[in-house]
Amino acid sequence: MAVKPGSRWRSYRLVDWLTQGYLTIVGLLVLILHGANLPQWPWFVLAHLVLLVAIDGLIRWHSARPDQRVVGFLRHFYPVLLYTFLYRETGSLNHLLETGYLDAHLLRWDLRMFGGLPSASFMVRLPYLPVSELFYASYFSYYIMIPAVGIALFIRQRVQFQHYLTVMSFVFYVCYLTYIFTPVMGPPILDPRLRPLPLPPDLAGLTLPEIPATIQRGPFFQVMAYVYRHFEAPGAAFPSSHVAVALCTLYFSFRYLRRIRIPHSIMVILLSLATVYCRYHYVADVIAGTLAAAALIPLGNWLYARFGKAGFIQDAVKNSSVPAARSSVPN
Repeated sequence: MAVKPGSRWRSYRLVDWLTQGYLTIVGLLVLILHGANLPQWPWFVLAHLVLLVAIDGLIRWHSARPDQRVVGFLRHFYPVLLYTFLYRETGSLNHLLETGYLDAHLLRWDLRMFGGLPSASFMVRLPYLPVSELFYASYFSYYIMIPAVGIALFIRQRVQFQHYLTVMSFVFYVCYLTYIFTPVMGPPILDPRLRPLPLPPDLAGLTLPEIPATIQRGPFFQVMAYVYRHFEAPGAAFPSSHVAVALCTLYFSFRYLRRIRIPHSIMVILLSLATVYCRYHYVADVIAGTLAAAALIPLGNWLYARFGKAGFIQDAVKNSSVPAARSSVPN
């Protein structure tokens, strides 16, 4: 149904529809598929309803008072603020259909491809503190590059920022939905202290070698240990959103921030290697994350070109000091 001018939906942008759509879909999945594995399901449904109403209220508030800077900041960046919550939530929802984890399939794939497990042997081959710190720092850079590219584009040109935020959110939401239906723990499932379910007999003998004490003393190792201890979602390894999203940030560096594209490329390559070295992902996860980026970034661009440009450009010209001539989006 066509939306009449002046209606409450006029202020919605594509990223808002994507976010509200994701919250609605997951809320309905919980409502319909919950069972004994999710006794706290009413709280998840309630949380999604609260977020739906709060986001709608924020959008309408900013539309009525576009001069309020704090509200404007929240209106632009609220999807970024939700990423961690929605990611962690998948760890509680990934048994709506599955009763276990699918790691056996990916373990066998890595074993067939490499004759062993790179996620178990990579660190053993390079057990040096400078090497490990480089990889752990590269892995940690993921948490910096997402907001850093966003802030740079927000300052540079709001339309480019909106393009980035829309495609980034689209990639995240598809990955999150995948985690709910394909729970994969990653290499930590080989740690007897963490193994949630026994592996099949042909894989039961696989273990992870102990991380050398020298590596455990590294500051970036300690930082990542803290992050994974408090923010990790069990079962959210396939595909690697670290790889998919890092490649998405790199795409926008090449498109809009070309001065940083070379160092950014190096960091993304190191990050991709670090997912295996640091024992967070199988090689299959990395490949799947790369393929996800290759498919989702063009699809996200198409969605933005088809549904996301016009309304935001008009809003940016009306409410921003950015001249109209600079508000066009490159094709």
